Amino acid sequence: MNATGKKGTPSARARARAFAVQALYQALVGQQNSQEAALYTSGLAGFHKADAEHFDALVSGCLAQRDALDDALHPHLDRPVAEVSPIEHAVLWIGAYELTHMLEVPCRVVLNECIELAKAFGGTDGHRFINGVLHPLAQTLRPLEMAA
Repeated sequence: MNATGKKGTPSARARARAFAVQALYQALVGQQNSQEAALYTSGLAGFHKADAEHFDALVSGCLAQRDALDDALHPHLDRPVAEVSPIEHAVLWIGAYELTHMLEVPCRVVLNECIELAKAFGGTDGHRFINGVLHPLAQTLRPLEMAA
């Protein structure tokens, strides 16, 4: 089940996150700025079903705060950030950004969505890596919510 409660039908926000991963990947690998990455991604099939406002907030926010996000992630990484795959890096940025700046999104939703993104786009055990980094980050950033 996903955010819509319907099996197999991603919510508009889940779609926005998936497209944001692709845009952030473009920015990381292709050295594109947020406008170029967003423009490329918004032309992909199915984008019209995504929450465009959430997509824009994620892409522009992650790229504007890339250094701060990397600094927040660093203590929880088992390797230098430069050695993290671009897909996993993009997913970690989304998770760190939502945990830090989108407090209306429940912590568990952020974690679950990022794990699903890693399963969809990342390597075989990428979702375990994502969980291993974002879970302790969430405990640091949102301790009361994580304890509940």
